[in-house]
This record gives sequence, structure tokens and C-alpha cells, in this order.
Amino acid sequence: MAASAQEKMNIVIVGHVDHGKSTLVGRLLADTGSLPQGKLEQVREECARNAKPFEYAFLLDALKDERQQGITIDTARIFFKSKKREYIIIDAPGHIEFLKNMVSGAARAEAALLVIDAQEGIQENSKRHGYLLSMLGIRQVAVCVNKMDLVEYRQEVFDRIEAEYRKFLTEIGLQPRAFIPIAAREGQNLTEPSARLNWYQGPSVLAMLDLFEKAAPIDRKPLRLPVQAVYKFTESEDTRRIVAGRVESGSLSVGDRIVFLPSGKQSTVESIEVFNAPAVTSVTAGSSTGITLTEQVYVNRGDIVCKAGEPPPQVSSLLRVEIFWMGKRPMVLDRPYKLKVATAQTTVRLKAIDRVIDASNLKQTDKKEIGRHDVARCVLQTAAPVAFDLAGELEATGRFVIVDEYDIAGGGIVLEAIDDGQTGLRQNAVARDLNWDRSEIGPEERTQKYGHTPALILLAGPVGLGKKDIAKELEKALFAQGIKTYLLRMGNLLRGLDSDLEMQRLERREHLRRMGEVSHLLLDAGLVVVATASNLNDEELAELKASVSDRNVFLVQVGLLLLKNSVIDLTLDPSAAATLNSAQVMALLKSRQVFLR
Repeated sequence: MAASAQEKMNIVIVGHVDHGKSTLVGRLLADTGSLPQGKLEQVREECARNAKPFEYAFLLDALKDERQQGITIDTARIFFKSKKREYIIIDAPGHIEFLKNMVSGAARAEAALLVIDAQEGIQENSKRHGYLLSMLGIRQVAVCVNKMDLVEYRQEVFDRIEAEYRKFLTEIGLQPRAFIPIAAREGQNLTEPSARLNWYQGPSVLAMLDLFEKAAPIDRKPLRLPVQAVYKFTESEDTRRIVAGRVESGSLSVGDRIVFLPSGKQSTVESIEVFNAPAVTSVTAGSSTGITLTEQVYVNRGDIVCKAGEPPPQVSSLLRVEIFWMGKRPMVLDRPYKLKVATAQTTVRLKAIDRVIDASNLKQTDKKEIGRHDVARCVLQTAAPVAFDLAGELEATGRFVIVDEYDIAGGGIVLEAIDDGQTGLRQNAVARDLNWDRSEIGPEERTQKYGHTPALILLAGPVGLGKKDIAKELEKALFAQGIKTYLLRMGNLLRGLDSDLEMQRLERREHLRRMGEVSHLLLDAGLVVVATASNLNDEELAELKASVSDRNVFLVQVGLLLLKNSVIDLTLDPSAAATLNSAQVMALLKSRQVFLR
């Protein structure tokens, strides 16, 4: 009994506006005695004072503008208990303008109740909600046909809605667990069978909730801990460097060997840190925690921690996805957006559209853009490789959102990782770092001693625009500030390390790989490296970054570039004096906290 009482399940309730979701939940709480003492009487008295008819939905719609408009705007979270388990019921908004809120409300649900008005019938939004539940991976769905009292509890009305909507759900790969006729306001078929609906032989709503099955514990799946932040303390000689985040799946213990992706860096868990609580030696899914490492490596927000030996996340800059677009402007090819998956953020572009579907009728169109409320299967290209899972394997790291300027404009799931051409280079870099004969002087010690983090400043642009002059001035400016720096001259590489290469286009790729490996050595020594590259394209830059295997690379544009998908940190005017351009780069490095003092 104790174990049963502790079992919890998240249920989301969705449906078109005014189809009775909030009324269903409010009446369910009232009929099961789950309301706080005096809450029902308080709302009844408030309605009487304002000469307003009482509605069970008022028990949930706490926001003032929701009361005035009679619609749910934000998601309400309600705690409710049956004899079998505890529930967190999420009442999501149904109005088309608040689909984003509905998606966020449904994101962590394990099952769903979808409400349809028996009198009004199936609406476009009813279909959109069904499609979104399918995209979010919610497979346990029961459809509640509400307001049966308004159609005199006629079975033929219920049967017609069930046949039509079941056909729709089947076409999108969703098999509903049940269709339940109810009259939420009247309390019919909510907590026990209804005499008014004696032609129906299935479960009541409460019985259906208890029939939903709990998913296998997420802590049995591979570890996924997206890095939220890295904290460094200096008071009282506290030397800890704590990597913090939330364990989305799996478990983690002191002594575990871990890998940070997409960088591929490895270390071992030295301790697990808990704020204002006794020390622990292990944590499981759902825990927000911090860890320290035996071997200090540079870690960034957005990295995903996984265990060595367990199935890792995918890593690529090309993703095939299914996306639901909610932005005011359509999503168009090659326009820059921001992708957020777990805690990672990066620039992303729409590279190809496989198909666009109207979610309300499942009709496929030949559109070359993704319009508002469209569902599309498409290919996204990120500016930097990201770590992720396929949505069918791990939901938390297989879902994403797209931000257009400052607004969340889309959301979706990852269907497939596409080879972006750098997989082999990344794997080589990971193997190299795994077997690296490390110095007894760690990177943290070098950073503290030198007063700066290692960094590669890459000046890129066409030939003949003064990149070399800027690089020389920058090296002098860094050295004058006491920065341990080195100018990596391409001519020196060609005369030495690359003397065996014929400098033809076929050999350029190997030249850049070697440049990346030399840069990696200098970065491992803790230096700030300045380098130039002419006519660099996106693929070459991605390969160079894969060889360096470090995020602290700054791309500085001098003149026009051949880059379309890469993040440019700074653009310089080639007609300006080299000293002025050098000063702009110094300001960039200062703003990005490369310099500690």
C-alpha cells in the first residue's frame, strides 16, 4: 500500500476551447473530495457576490483575465489522488492562440485525456491537439466526448464522433485506449458508471485514469545529464569546479567514467554535490545535482553528460525532424533561427522540406515554407554540432524548440541523425583525447596561472584584405597584456609540417586538418592562438573545429565570407587600420571572459 500511494503519474487534459476540460477537472476534484477545505464554497460565494453562474471551471482558472474571458490561458497543475495512485493533472489551454502553452503543458505527460464537445463536434483544433500528442510521443490517450446532456445522451451522436475521430487518430499512428461519453458539469460517468449512459459499457474517467500504465522507470535508461552551468567558488580556498544540471534519465555514481558530448571529453566523477543537504554518492533521474571531476576538462552549458560504456547520444549538425510551427511568420529556408534542445542553444537553419501537412485534415501540400499551425518533416542544419537522442528512444533529449528572434515559434521531435561529413573527424578526436598522455599540469592550473582561458582566434576572409596584418597586431596586443599567445603562421606550416603536401585543392583538406591538430596542441598548452585562413567555407570550418574539439573558437570575419551556416563572432572592416581592428578583437575576448583579470 505504501508503494502504491507513492506512485505518481502526469496526465494532461487537452481539447478545443469551451469543450469542457476545466469543468471536467473541477467536477472530478469536487466529486472525489480532492479540493482544499472550503474551496468549493468559496468559489460559489464569489460567483453569488458577482451575480455570476457557478462553473466548476472556476476552481482552476485562477488568472484574472481567464475569469473575464472564460478561457484557460496558462496550464494549471492540479494534484489529485485515486485509490491506486497520485496524479498531477495538467489542464492545458485549448484556444488556437495558446497552442504553445498546450505543448509546454503536455511535454512531461505520460498519458492524456482529449475532450470533444458532443454538440459542437470535432474541430480543427481537436485534430491539431491529437497530432501534437502523437508528436510528443504520448501513446496513452482516452477521448472524452463531453456535454452528452446537451444531445440528450444519444448513443448515435457519440458513435458518429468516435468513428470519425478514431479514423483520424489511426491515420497519425495513435491508437486511443478508450472513447468515454460524459457530462462533466452534471457529473455523469466521471467517477462511476452513469445510469443516463447505460448503453456504454466501458470505464468511467476515474477508472480510465487508473488503467493507464506507468512507463518503465527512467533511471533504467542510459544516463543523460544536460549541463545547465559550471560553477567555480573562490571563497575559503574552495577549489571545487562544479558541473550542474538535471538528470533526465539514468543514474550517476561517484567513480563513474563519463563522457561529455558533443565534445567527446572524458573524466571521472569525483563527488556528487547537493546544496544544503547531506552528501550522497549517487543520484537518479529527476535529481538536480552537481558533480566534480577527477580530471579537469573544459565543459560548456549544453553539453550532455553520459556514461562511458552506455549507448551515447547522437552527434551531428544535420537533423531530420518533425516540427509543428506556431510562429507568426512562416519558417523559411536558410533564415537563421535558434534551436534549443535540452540546455543546448545554437543557430539553426531550415535546409530542406520533405513534406508539409495541414494538421487539421492531414492533407499534404507542396509548400516551400512552413506556415503557422503546419506540421512538417524537414532537415535542420545547426551552426555547431549538437548532442541529442531520437525522440522514440529518449524524449527529454529528443525534443526541441525553435526560437524566431525572441519568440518560441516551433517545436518538434528528432527523427534521424544525418551524417554531416564530420563524424569520422569527431570520432578520431574523441579517440585521441581518450588516449592523450596528459600533462601533470592540468588545464585549470594553467588558466589560473596564466590569467586566461585557451582560445583560438581565427581570422577568415578573402585573400589580400590584411588578415595577416591584423593577426600580427593582435598578437602584439595580447602579449602586451601578459597573455600567453602565439601567432600560427600558415607559411610556417607549409614550409615545415606540411612540406610534403602539394598545395592543390585536393590537399587543402589535409592542410586544414593538420592546422587543427597543431592548434589543439597549443590550446592544450593553455595558449591564446591567433591564425588566419583564406576562403574558408562552412564544411572546412566544421572540420577544423572537429579537430580542435574545443568550443573556445572565435571566428572573426574580414570582408566577405563563403560561410552561410556558421556563427560569426565579429565582423571587421578591412579598410580600417589593423590596430583598430585588433582592438575590436581584444574587446570581444574581454566580453567573452577569456581574460580572468
